[in-house]
Amino acid sequence: MKRMFDVIVSLSALVLISPLFCLLALAVRINMGCPVFFKQTRPGLHGRPFNLLKFRTMFTAYDEDGKLLPGQKRLTPLGRFMRGLSLDELPQLFNVLKGDMSLVGPRPLLMEYLRLYSPEQRRRHDVRPGITGWAQINGRNALTWEERFSLDVWYVDHQSIWLDIRILWLTFIKVIRREGITTEEGNLAKHFSGTGKDTAEKMVSPDSVSSGKRERMPNHDKLKQED
Repeated sequence: MKRMFDVIVSLSALVLISPLFCLLALAVRINMGCPVFFKQTRPGLHGRPFNLLKFRTMFTAYDEDGKLLPGQKRLTPLGRFMRGLSLDELPQLFNVLKGDMSLVGPRPLLMEYLRLYSPEQRRRHDVRPGITGWAQINGRNALTWEERFSLDVWYVDHQSIWLDIRILWLTFIKVIRREGITTEEGNLAKHFSGTGKDTAEKMVSPDSVSSGKRERMPNHDKLKQED
């Protein structure tokens, strides 16, 4: 049922937004050149790797020592605009059609994080990763890693079509309000280095969102990664 829902909605969305999709692709091509798409290997269902797609938002630039410049210095004005409205995520609708992703689920992070998860955190890979998820509507990059992983595991245990519809609607509201795009420090999200702890003691229920509040979560090191 969830897979059928993903295919119908993503295919319909691609048809409806095809003019916008082409316009963004052209804008990236003119602004940053080729390639238009950013591809990166990410862990999917049960940690199996797949190629995640995004519109490019950054230049490739290096410092005098040949090291890649920080993301904040490479992010273009067009890229900042697209990220602000999550337009750079639109190519992931193709990932959904292919079966690598779902519309709703824990965000696919980096392959190197797999070895850093606690057993409880690793459960976030028991479902397909999503374009949006329970953590994204409850704070996104404003959350600590432990909070995000707890929210991801909560979704794994409570997933349903109706919850997915609710998350998609709340995601639309968050995007319009441009909430949770950067960290509290105002920069792109930081790298996750692992905690080695099982930090899913506290979960968040759907009722907490309808009231506009999140339940209190453990306060650990504020290490974050962009979505």
